Amino acid sequence: MVLQSLTLAVASAALLAPTPHPAAHPHPAVWREGAVSAADLLAKVRDCSPVSRGRYRSDNGAPANIPVCGTRDAVFWKADMDIDCDGSPGPRCNRRTDPYFAASTAYAQSDGRPLSAERLPFIVVPAPSALWDYRDHGIGGGSVVAVVYRDRVQYAVVGDTGPQGVLGEASYATAKALGIRADPRGGGAPSGVTYIVFKNTKVSPIEDHAAAVTEGERVARRFADGRRTDGG
Repeated sequence: MVLQSLTLAVASAALLAPTPHPAAHPHPAVWREGAVSAADLLAKVRDCSPVSRGRYRSDNGAPANIPVCGTRDAVFWKADMDIDCDGSPGPRCNRRTDPYFAASTAYAQSDGRPLSAERLPFIVVPAPSALWDYRDHGIGGGSVVAVVYRDRVQYAVVGDTGPQGVLGEASYATAKALGIRADPRGGGAPSGVTYIVFKNTKVSPIEDHAAAVTEGERVARRFADGRRTDGG
């Protein structure tokens, strides 16, 4: 009887003991949104052939040391990431959360409303100037972008314009997807973000992120393989 009681006690303790949980891995060791890795893309943008007539600043007052570089199929730059929370207001992007909030974006959704920075991954390009005009390179609202940060790739679209002399800004949703702190008051990344904008691409409607991913994967694979992204 004593042995049986001890056996029951051990069994009961085993049932009551907490089950160990496997170690949490919020992201795989090499995270990417599609089939093309960050390393694949970064290997194609190691060298810069400038297409801008000068260099941009990462922030107002910072040194002007960022060129816009070009290839046959894309333009790219390497900069920081400031958080754009402009557009349709929501619980995370509004006048309360962002002291510089503007309820508009340069490009609108198919229903005419501004884009939602907290829902849609998009980037900000500098407004056209003598320094550089993105429109001269087959780029406009809805152009497909691969944003690379560390080992992550996030596909986005061109959705807004910013100051003429500053580069390095993307929507709240873009930052969050890349694991970058998305707080418009003090979030972002100080450096290490690569923006690759593919020429002559367009997502329509602009707010269809799934379409941006599909098209992004297609042109990014061609870009990484050294083939023309327009299929030529």
